[in-house]
Amino acid sequence: MLQALDDAAVGRWCRAAVEALSGSRSRLDELNVFPVPDGDTGTNLLHTAEGALAALEQAAPGESTWAVTARGAVLAARGNSGTILAQLMRGLADQLAAQPPAEGPAFAAALQKAADGAYAAVADPEEGTFLTVARASGEAAVAAAEEGRADLADVVTAAADGARAALERTPGQLAVLREAGVVDAGGAGLCLVLDALVRTVTGVEPVRPALALPTHSHRHEHAPHQPPPGPGSEVQYLLADTDEAAVERLQRRLAELGDSLVVVGVDTPTGREWNVHVHVSDIGAAIEAGVEAGRPHRISVTPLAPVRPAQPVPGLRAVVAVVHSDGVGALFAAEGVRVVVCDQDGVTEDDIHDAIADSGAEEIAVLPNDAGLLPVASRAATRAREEGREVGVVPTRSPVQGLAAVAVADPERRFGDDVIAMAEAAAATRWAEVTVADQEALTSAGTCQPGDALGVAEGDVVVIGPDLATVACDLLDRLLSAGGEMATLLVGTDEELGETVCAHLSSVHPTVEVVRYGGGPSSLPLQIGVE
Repeated sequence: MLQALDDAAVGRWCRAAVEALSGSRSRLDELNVFPVPDGDTGTNLLHTAEGALAALEQAAPGESTWAVTARGAVLAARGNSGTILAQLMRGLADQLAAQPPAEGPAFAAALQKAADGAYAAVADPEEGTFLTVARASGEAAVAAAEEGRADLADVVTAAADGARAALERTPGQLAVLREAGVVDAGGAGLCLVLDALVRTVTGVEPVRPALALPTHSHRHEHAPHQPPPGPGSEVQYLLADTDEAAVERLQRRLAELGDSLVVVGVDTPTGREWNVHVHVSDIGAAIEAGVEAGRPHRISVTPLAPVRPAQPVPGLRAVVAVVHSDGVGALFAAEGVRVVVCDQDGVTEDDIHDAIADSGAEEIAVLPNDAGLLPVASRAATRAREEGREVGVVPTRSPVQGLAAVAVADPERRFGDDVIAMAEAAAATRWAEVTVADQEALTSAGTCQPGDALGVAEGDVVVIGPDLATVACDLLDRLLSAGGEMATLLVGTDEELGETVCAHLSSVHPTVEVVRYGGGPSSLPLQIGVE
């Protein structure tokens, strides 16, 4: 039985928490009815804890385990509950990092302060939630220490028991939980994390009754016990290159735009970063507020409480776009487009079909944004038409063509005419890419070797060179030699490449309007559109 939490013990707790959340993820997802019934609380908590563990496994020798796990959790935090869990871990690290191994009283005081910090991080805290359970755990731990039960085992057991008792009371504090017949999902996840701590310290797993599942399924229907859908979408991003004053202004702005606002900061080797989470209707305004405050990155936009109508809504129109990175997805989402993001396994016909159906619209334009996905999108569209929807697939072969199509979309036009206008705008946009060869190959421009920079226009390699910047500038010169008034640049992770290309265009093609976006996939350093 441990008498103090040293770095090794904290690492074992982190692993035990990941194991516990992994085993209960589906059950926690089913419990999720607040703040919106989107069924992802368990997934988000697990993703956050896995981020802490991944950071620990990559930590440099001598780094405090408290600080490393807190940093990993904040940078990986996803969703409302995940972000609050990250704040709780950061609060513990603030009190216990660079200190002697934490004995019972020290851990109790740190847990209570961490819970207070979690409340402060949430713009509009609600009782009967994760926060309530966290505060109860801290209060129970402090009470145990003050009553003479100050051994670490007694303190962590009191914290876990206090959290569980508070969890059982949550249905009496939130009507939506009471009507669904469940406890709070985020609070239930925290109880699992604290039980993992008890097991780490004592070697004994606490015996708990199973968590009751909702009386109705809420995955794809708007059951009577559910709150109305949230204000549109969940927007989350990391914010770098900022300061406390700018973050305070950002919090005030986001509080005006939406709700479920949580902002958590953490120190990293390159400076302080913030994890920003909010539910909003105006996605673009939430992202723009981040741009004004610093440098948002790792942007994600997720529709809240997706409710799939049994029948499409007459006259309602939507656009669905497939993208290969969250950053590109944010560009489309800011224009009101429903986004399907390809993960490492790609995207399927079902993914696109589900996005079409989830839109609830009668008329849907689909932008595959990849030549290889045109057949997949067409099959999904055929299925949707059989269900009574009117679907048009705009043959976009690149995100830059998709952005051009979205720019001319007009819901006041007849749907067929609108799809034609979008297709014409896409076709008028010549597209190109700058990438890196991964093997020797014979191309239209000659033989390339692994590591060569390649300039690809309309699917054909036209430039081979030693570095990305030289090839990018040469490629643009070739594209613009045939004429063009505007160049759209979608830059991947190499910001310096974007700067170099913009400078070249300004110098050599001063009359060409340049629109530059960040957030492109790391696998494609630069994507280009010329109109």
